[in-house]
Amino acid sequence: MLTAEQLTKRYGRLTAVDDVSFGVRPGVVTGFLGPNGAGKTTILAMLAGLVRPNSGRVLLGGTPLRERPPEARTLGVAIEACGAHPGRSARQHLRILAGFARLPQTRVEEVLALAGLTEAAGRRVGTFSLGMRQRLGLAAALLGDPEVLLLDEPANGLDPEGIRWLRTLLRERAERGRAVLVSSHLLSEAAHTVDEVIVVSQGRVVHAGTIADLTPAGGVWIRTGDPGPLIEAVARAGGRVTPDRAGGRYLVEGLDAPALADLARRARVDLHELTPQTTSLEDGFLKLIGRQS
Repeated sequence: MLTAEQLTKRYGRLTAVDDVSFGVRPGVVTGFLGPNGAGKTTILAMLAGLVRPNSGRVLLGGTPLRERPPEARTLGVAIEACGAHPGRSARQHLRILAGFARLPQTRVEEVLALAGLTEAAGRRVGTFSLGMRQRLGLAAALLGDPEVLLLDEPANGLDPEGIRWLRTLLRERAERGRAVLVSSHLLSEAAHTVDEVIVVSQGRVVHAGTIADLTPAGGVWIRTGDPGPLIEAVARAGGRVTPDRAGGRYLVEGLDAPALADLARRARVDLHELTPQTTSLEDGFLKLIGRQS
C-alpha cells in the first residue's frame, strides 16, 4: 500500500535520514519506533509528501507519490499539531478542510462523533486541552476515510480512556483492510496495538518485522515437586536449566513449552507451572538500539 524506497534527507552536512526502505501493508497496524532524534518525523513527513527527499521515492499504491494529486480518500496524515486556528471551532475547522478536499459536509459530523468531540464541536480550539487537540487532528486525518493513515505520536496528551479509544480505532482501521503507520514512544501501549514494527536509529532502519520478532521467547518457567527426572530429561534433549532458588522455579532454555510438557509426561512428572517467558517490547527495543549506539 505504501512503500519507502531508499529515502535520504540531508540538511546541510547533517544526514537526517539515510537510505531508508520499508513497506506498510494493508490490514496491518505498523508501529514506527525509535529514540528521539532518530528521524521518525522526517520520514513520516516524506511519506506524506510534506518534505522532499534528496534521493529515493515514496510509492502509494505502486505509483510515485509526487505523481499523484493530494487525495484525502487515499492518505490521511496527523503530524505534530492539529493545525487549527485557535479562534475557530472544531466544527468550523473540519468544515473548511472538508471543503478543500471536496468531501461532503456530513462527513464532518461523522468524524466529530468518531473522535468523541461532538459536545465540544462548537468550542474554540484555543480552549482545547492537548488531548482534545490530538483528537481533532485525528478527526481531520480521518475525514476522507483514507486507505493509508500516518500518525505521529497520536497518544500524546490522551488520558487512559483516550488511549483505549485510540487503540480500538487503529485496530478497527486494520480490520477494514486499511494500512496504518503510527509512531509512538509508549512502548507498552504499542505492544498492545501494533502487528508489525519498524525501528529507526540514527536515520536508518535497524529492524522491520512482526512484533514477535522483537519480543522472542526467552525460555520457559517450570515448577514441579520432583525436578530431578525432568532436569535430566531436559539435559538429554539439549536444554539448559537454571534454578530460581528464591521462587522455587526453574528456567528452561532451548526447549519450548509443548516440548517440556511432552518430556514431563514421558518422565511421569507432574508440572505445577509451565509459563513461557517472553522478552518485553521495551527490552527488545532497548537491546536493539543499544547495539546501534
